[in-house]
Amino acid sequence: MSRTADDGATVRHPAPVAPGTGTGPAAAADSGLTTGAVARRLGVAPTTLRSWDRRYGIGPAVRADGRHRRWSQQDVAMLETMCRLTSEGVPPAEAARAAKENAGPVRPVPETGPMPSLHSARGPVHSPRAAGTLPLGDVRQECRGLARAAVRLDAPAVEEQVTTAVEEHGLTVAWQEVMVPTLHAVGRKWASSGDRYVEVEHLLSWHVSSVLRRCTRPPAPYGGSAAGPVLLACLPGEQHTLPLEALNASLSLHGVPTRMFGAAVPAEALTAAVRRLGPAAVVLWAQTRSNASLPLAQHVADARWGVKGARSRTRVMLCGPGWAGRTAYGMLRSSSLHEAVRILTGLHQGQQGD
Repeated sequence: MSRTADDGATVRHPAPVAPGTGTGPAAAADSGLTTGAVARRLGVAPTTLRSWDRRYGIGPAVRADGRHRRWSQQDVAMLETMCRLTSEGVPPAEAARAAKENAGPVRPVPETGPMPSLHSARGPVHSPRAAGTLPLGDVRQECRGLARAAVRLDAPAVEEQVTTAVEEHGLTVAWQEVMVPTLHAVGRKWASSGDRYVEVEHLLSWHVSSVLRRCTRPPAPYGGSAAGPVLLACLPGEQHTLPLEALNASLSLHGVPTRMFGAAVPAEALTAAVRRLGPAAVVLWAQTRSNASLPLAQHVADARWGVKGARSRTRVMLCGPGWAGRTAYGMLRSSSLHEAVRILTGLHQGQQGD
């Protein structure tokens, strides 16, 4: 028998057994979680759990066949304490000692019935808020695992969590509901803590970018009667490229040719690229209001190409929170990755049909 927990991990329970049979370590092990399931739930890499077991003795009380780890609810509770302490900056060896001291006597895993929620398997932690936690709010369980891995600077776990989110939910949902909330939480923590968490943001951003680029198909060709590409660029002074990387990856999966210019593109370089490529659209990203220049956007929109008497202009899409509250007549707007992909794919297909 099995059931799916709130975070998507599968918790397996043995079938009922007759009295006097199915007892002992092997039967108890059948009721526990595998290392992979525990890793997904806690937001760590399986190799991290194995390393903690070997180095610090933070391992399961029972092993199937004496070899395969099976984690009981109390084992997982001990790991939760270990994760919390290491995310607060406590050295792993010291965190392991504290986790084992706080675990209490080992209790047997029930042979029947559902395993209680791992979040209620222990009493409350005796601190109002862990120093290393992030202000996530009401988000997907994957966000919490990803945030914990990022705070611990556990690069393998971060990479695995982001990759799994894309594989299970698709790129658009993974970006909007897993990556973005976690990135925002890290940014808020950094803003409220000085520069204490800048390394967390850099590590998380790097691995998000790595996964997005792996999802990006090679640029689709264009030319002749084919529709022009979509140009993606940050305005001068703008360094936040991850949203454009997500859009670039999504458009590539829809077969839309793109040209990615990235961060802080000078104004004249933008207009030169428009005249040379004849794009179907130009996406201008601005994270902050100070970088959202409407005169520059209009300058790009006014750029023309083609032979005299039959010159063309491109469509400009304004993306990013920096454009909020700005009125831009004749320009496209988008508030989400899904909406931007829908609009730009439609423009590309419409140009192909001309």
